[in-house]
Amino acid sequence: MKILIITDAWFPQVNGVVRTLFKTRECLIAAGHDVEMITPEPFFSVPLPSYPEIRIAPFANSAIRKKIRDYEPDALHIATEGPLGLAARRYAVKINMPFTTAYHTRFPEYVKARTGIPLSVSYAFLRWFHKKSERVMVPTPAVITALKDWRIGNPVLWPRGVDLDLFSPGKATFPSKKNPVYLSIGRVAVEKNLEAFLSLDLEGEKWVVGDGPDLESLKKKYPDVTFFGMKSMEELPDYYRSADVFVFPSKTDTFGLVMLEAMGCGLPVAAYPVDGPIDVLGNTKSAVMDNDLKKACESALHISRKSARKYAENFSWQSATEIFASHLETRLKNSTAPRPKKSSENKIDYKVSAQS
Repeated sequence: MKILIITDAWFPQVNGVVRTLFKTRECLIAAGHDVEMITPEPFFSVPLPSYPEIRIAPFANSAIRKKIRDYEPDALHIATEGPLGLAARRYAVKINMPFTTAYHTRFPEYVKARTGIPLSVSYAFLRWFHKKSERVMVPTPAVITALKDWRIGNPVLWPRGVDLDLFSPGKATFPSKKNPVYLSIGRVAVEKNLEAFLSLDLEGEKWVVGDGPDLESLKKKYPDVTFFGMKSMEELPDYYRSADVFVFPSKTDTFGLVMLEAMGCGLPVAAYPVDGPIDVLGNTKSAVMDNDLKKACESALHISRKSARKYAENFSWQSATEIFASHLETRLKNSTAPRPKKSSENKIDYKVSAQS
């Protein structure tokens, strides 16, 4: 199957959406599919307001139309609701080409946290964006319920996995000044609820890995916390292996891939009992969920690293990608819409290598 994936989120960003798409593409190719991607990488881009580390490509409409015509995909998947996603959606609707979409993040909650814009406004945009999609792929059953409540598209489950070869137990390489070490990895922004973790009175040391708009202000407010900044995916296992508990304070994430990465490295997790952690962690005894985050952190210290790793082994990218592909295949079987006519113009190669 020829699959074209459009995404506004790509390297050098380091986040769950990028990791999910990178591993999905890798597994699709391994399964014999022909996969190409359109990302912001080859285009002129500008910083996203309030998130300068995230760049968007607002002027790629003609290139996207041409790529869809030239590649003639069997399946078109629009992964994000940004400028590239909007351009692909616009053209697909124009030529009556079926497509699938995905819902990776609680976008309305993030917008409200940063700007105060009501949820109803953002959800109205999402309702419009996903209305023409054959299926909206989401990471957990809780998100399916939420989208149905807001009357958004046709949500179906596309679970996540973890790279168990990269995120694996190993020797701790970062000596701490005092034990235990509590670690949080992710975007340093208000919607991640980091201050709920940073303000806790915990014996030991607090580490934060990641970048974001609140990094400098939190550095000043919490001088006793060690902020490492953004790290590459290959560097992250060293931090997981060197900590004693992974703290996930977010209450708005749809999934929280970092929790599985931590457990893959044998690091127990402490989190709030909310959507996201509940779906990922379930009833496992290899993590602790509690409305009292300090209590969850201290209780997680008593969980064995072997137990955390064993739980992570239940999740694989191969099985998650098979589900992704099955949604596309089902869509194709039910579709009678024509492919776009091939352009006679010179082809533009936007293929992204697996080493990007």
